[in-house]
Amino acid sequence: MSKILIIGAGAMGSAFTFPCIDNKHDVTLIGSPLENDQIESLNKDNFHKNLNCKLSDKIVFLNSKNLSDEIKKKYDVIVLGVNSKGVNWVSSELNSSNSKTPLLLLTKGLSVKKDKLEILTNLFKNPNVSAVAGPCLAKDLSKRNKTGVVFTNKNITSAEAIGKLVKTSYYFMDYSDDIVGVEMCAAIKNFYSMVIGSAKDLNTAAILMQKSVIEMGKFIKLFGGSEQTVYGLAGLGDLYVSIAGGRNRKMGQYLGDGHSYSEAKKKFMPNDTVEGAELAFEIGPKILKDLSKKDFPIMYSLVESICKDKKFVINFL
Repeated sequence: MSKILIIGAGAMGSAFTFPCIDNKHDVTLIGSPLENDQIESLNKDNFHKNLNCKLSDKIVFLNSKNLSDEIKKKYDVIVLGVNSKGVNWVSSELNSSNSKTPLLLLTKGLSVKKDKLEILTNLFKNPNVSAVAGPCLAKDLSKRNKTGVVFTNKNITSAEAIGKLVKTSYYFMDYSDDIVGVEMCAAIKNFYSMVIGSAKDLNTAAILMQKSVIEMGKFIKLFGGSEQTVYGLAGLGDLYVSIAGGRNRKMGQYLGDGHSYSEAKKKFMPNDTVEGAELAFEIGPKILKDLSKKDFPIMYSLVESICKDKKFVINFL
């Protein structure tokens, strides 16, 4: 039995408690500063509204003000389940504490620091940061549906050590030391799920799917990752799930209908976080400045559409 601290009480962080509890670990779940009401509600009846189920009564629920004290305590693993907007808050807290506890990052995204594109694990001083990617819908995980993911770390034995703690009959993982490729796949597949979601028919969607996968491989190779990673769970697997359902595909459909991003967001998805759009705002200026539209026509067109609030048009043939 191990002690696991999960930071982030949203759908994914909370769903991750299921394999942890089923493996009989002690679990503490801390919400972000925006989740204090969520934590208060969980302390009352353990019911998670977004997952539409109860979490284990063995979990300790704490709000964000307890974070600095908790990360000083002895945990075997700290799991980061905040959304991409919360990564700076978490990294600041953990970097200030100089904690050496192994970290597992559930959050998917990229960042720009000092005009350089960075994977999220690079935002932490801790040398032992693993990341998770792959087709994992939080609601399916909370129902204990079979879920396969990729655990990645430059030191693959560190990822394997964490994997052994949380692997179950329904939650299992591959391992990879291609941390750049895995993390980039996890992030940019949100762009391509919007693009494919914009298609009006299956023929067009199939063409976009094929060209998107090729472009993902070129992008990852450009930044030092392996093109082969695109053909695993972190790439094709995660892309498939995002296309089949989810907010990115939904936004892509609205873009395909001729709406600008701001119009579609305001009219159809005012309360939804569209991770692909948030990523475009974060790294879009860097993409438009450094990448050639000729070499990356799909990504370039999507990012340009969102960042410049233009109608989405792509000439991919």
